[in-house]
Amino acid sequence: MDRLWAPWRETYITKILTKQKSCIFCRILAENKDKKHLIFIRRSHAYAVLNLYPYSNGHCLIVTNRHVGDISRLTPEEYVQLMELLRETKDLLQAALKPQGFNVGINLGRIAGAGIPQHVHVHLVPRWKGDHNFMPVTAATKVISQSLSVIYKKLNDAHTQRHRGTRK
Repeated sequence: MDRLWAPWRETYITKILTKQKSCIFCRILAENKDKKHLIFIRRSHAYAVLNLYPYSNGHCLIVTNRHVGDISRLTPEEYVQLMELLRETKDLLQAALKPQGFNVGINLGRIAGAGIPQHVHVHLVPRWKGDHNFMPVTAATKVISQSLSVIYKKLNDAHTQRHRGTRK
C-alpha cells in the first residue's frame, strides 16, 4: 500500500492553533478582502478559497460560512450549498488547470487530521500523473508549480467566464 506522508503540515497546524485567537475561516470571511485571502467564490452559506499551504497545485477549500465543526450540524441548505460549491469549484479547476483527477476530503475532528476542527471545510486537491515525486522525501521540499496569485487569477477568470451574462 502506498502512503502519502505530510509531516510538514504539523508545523502549519500548530502555528495556526497557537497564533490565532479566532477562527481563521470566520476572520477571512468577515474581512471582505477576497483577493488578499484568495477567496474566489462567495455564496450565502459557503465560500471557496485557495489553500495557503497546498498539498498540490490548485488545492482549494470549500468552507461553510457558519462556524460549525461537524457536517451533522449543518442545515439542509448549508449542506446542499457546500456540495454544490464543491462541484462548481471542481469544474472551475478542471477548466482553469486541466487536472487528470481530484482528491476530495473532509476531516472531522482533530484525531481525523483536521487542522481546524471547529469549522467544516472540504479539501479539493487537483491531481496530475507524476505530481508527487521524490522531492518531499529526499529534500523535505514540496514543489508547487504555480504561485497562488496565478492560480487565483485563473480561477477568477474561469468563474467570470462561466457566469458572464448571468450576473445582474
